[in-house]
Amino acid sequence: LTPWQKTLVARHPLRPHLTDFIDALISEFTPLAGDRKFGEDEALMGGFGRFRGESICVIGQEKGATTESRIKHNFGMARPEGYRKAVRLMGMADRFNIPILSLIDTEGAYPGIGAEERGQSNAIAESIMLMSRLPVPMVTVVTGEGGSGGALALAAADRVVMMENSYYSVIS
Repeated sequence: LTPWQKTLVARHPLRPHLTDFIDALISEFTPLAGDRKFGEDEALMGGFGRFRGESICVIGQEKGATTESRIKHNFGMARPEGYRKAVRLMGMADRFNIPILSLIDTEGAYPGIGAEERGQSNAIAESIMLMSRLPVPMVTVVTGEGGSGGALALAAADRVVMMENSYYSVIS
């Protein structure tokens, strides 16, 4: 495939989404919601469950599979409250010594005025800073699109791997 064809495959709507990976790999998954400052962001999901019997924290972007769910999940473009939720979950994983799995599939962080007013760049920076200091193991998998700060905010991990026909880019 050409680089552009690989990009189209990475963006394909039938590609597996975060909820598909959680359903296939994680048992006893309990999602957590909210950033404890502003509200809930459905684009960024996370929680705790078990992978092969061991506790794990899973965080990632959910794009949605239908038109209705894509709108609900803002097409996988998280707002600041989503990144603050991720920081909260990573902090909990650190306190309980639980490894973190981050699944990336986003064209980037939500670029709206409201997100900027609520501190989008600061929320992304805080997430990257926390990940650089976490003592618990963290693995990131780019499963489709890995665009801009929206991807980087969850990908400063001990190991970053990519699925075939995915991409990781500094710009959307």
